[in-house]
Amino acid sequence: MKFLLGLVLTLAMFGAVADEGEVADAALIAELTQYCNDIAEEDGTGGQNLNVFLLECVNNELKSEGYQAIEKI
Repeated sequence: MKFLLGLVLTLAMFGAVADEGEVADAALIAELTQYCNDIAEEDGTGGQNLNVFLLECVNNELKSEGYQAIEKI
């Protein structure tokens, strides 16, 4: 029974950690959007729609800096 309780607590703890991360402010999102737009202009989008490319690029940058992903730009 202790094992089961420990397992449940461990899983709950990891679930809480996965949701952590600061919310980026609008200025940072705008800066990253411009950065990703520059990449798209220079290197292309690999066939992706520009808006999809920008969202993925911005979210990758946000995640790498410890911020939460966004749903739209």
